[in-house]
Amino acid sequence: MANTQASLAIAALGDLTRRKIFERLARGPSPVGELASTMAVTRPAVSQHLRILKEAGLVIETAQGTRRIYRLDRRGISAIHAWLDERWSEALNAAGSTLEQEF
Repeated sequence: MANTQASLAIAALGDLTRRKIFERLARGPSPVGELASTMAVTRPAVSQHLRILKEAGLVIETAQGTRRIYRLDRRGISAIHAWLDERWSEALNAAGSTLEQEF
């Protein structure tokens, strides 16, 4: 499951606009309107990008009156982190094996 979550999250961040939204939300929660005001895309486009980020487990939304406030979801970030840790461990083990063979 973690690999699936990480794959979805990494794929979602492959889009530059979604990465910019993600980076903006890393600085703090925001409603769609505020996010859209800082982007070169329309508010509906920002909403679509947020939907993809939400489906990938990278953002969550909460209702605040009539507004939806978006923030990063630690679970999606943790899945990416775990996936990267696995790849890093594999790379270190491979490097260690290579060094042992050479000496």
